[in-house]
Amino acid sequence: MDLIYLLIAVIILGLVFYLLYWLIGQLPLPAPFRTVAIVILGLIAVLVLLGILFGGINLPRLRI
Repeated sequence: MDLIYLLIAVIILGLVFYLLYWLIGQLPLPAPFRTVAIVILGLIAVLVLLGILFGGINLPRLRI
């Protein structure tokens, strides 16, 4: 069951980060600021996924 919860968490986080990526693309930012924002968003996504993978971030269990 732990693998299912991990998969659900990764899918939800992926949707959230994709939504933020899309939102950054819609904002009228100049080119260097948009690139910096996307890089920062990517770094945050990688750090969150590594934290989940190595157990640094505890996610609440879903009761299905």
